[in-house]
Amino acid sequence: MQRPSPTSPLLSQPGAVPAEGRDEGVAAHYGDPFREQRALAAGSGLVDLSHRGVVTVSGEDRLSWLHLLLTQHVSELPPGRATDALVLSANGHIEHALYLVDDGTTVWAHVEPGTREALLAYLESMKFFYRVEVADRTDEIAVVHLPAGSIAEVPGGAVVRETPHGREVFLPRGELEAYAAARGPLAGILAYEALRVEAHRPRLGFETDHRTIPHEIGLIGQAVHLQKGCYRGQETVARVHNLGKPPRRLVFLHLDGSEVHLPAHGAPVRLASDGPDGRQLGFVTTAVRHYELGPIALALVKRNVPVDATLVVAEGTAAAQEPVVEP
Repeated sequence: MQRPSPTSPLLSQPGAVPAEGRDEGVAAHYGDPFREQRALAAGSGLVDLSHRGVVTVSGEDRLSWLHLLLTQHVSELPPGRATDALVLSANGHIEHALYLVDDGTTVWAHVEPGTREALLAYLESMKFFYRVEVADRTDEIAVVHLPAGSIAEVPGGAVVRETPHGREVFLPRGELEAYAAARGPLAGILAYEALRVEAHRPRLGFETDHRTIPHEIGLIGQAVHLQKGCYRGQETVARVHNLGKPPRRLVFLHLDGSEVHLPAHGAPVRLASDGPDGRQLGFVTTAVRHYELGPIALALVKRNVPVDATLVVAEGTAAAQEPVVEP
């Protein structure tokens, strides 16, 4: 059984409302999600991601070993350079997503809540004769997000992933409250997710299901390096890239703002011309309320859905689409 992630001490902060579902253990918001979004968009604030799993790989062979297992080219990964990588099934379906950085002696990765134990079991099973040590650091290390443009200082010695969307800092859990107090204002996971959807960034378990391949959600090039082989599922990646098209594609949706409730994950997507009883052509993966754009969503739809078609979601919510992955 998967051990739950530690509950964040920041849930005791004034106004904190606990998140539910996969993001349980951190705050959904601290009283004003739109204000929190604006702060992040302006480059201030801090998001508590301490519910995410933290896994490290150390040892002389860590990079060459991971290079054989992951979709990303990491055999020569320079210290301090952030990268994303996947673990695929033998059929090329996405099983794990890792957000990596090497500090010169150890590879640090944070992963989705609820996935670390399966990932650790897989990594342990693949060690063989390689000089590597795999460790679960979730109970001692917390991840926090500083948005792009933030000038907040990072504690000396902390491992940092520098990305176009901001910095992800690996902190000792015992320092989380003090660091958050000094680097606030705090923003909840709802604000973080709203900006993620706006940026069309897919998330494992939200924009993926048991049969998702990387091409469908725009991860070729970002988390999948096409000039390397020798990893599980590589044949599918190469075949679809060279010979065909993925069966589905990720789209960004502008939803009708008159609806009170956001569509749930998995809500059906249909052509507006077919009405609410028409054939299902896809499903909503994440729906959020954005401080400027209003209700927006990501969805997976069949590749042959016309890019100019107006769609309807759930029981009839109109949705205008923007392609994220071209058909």
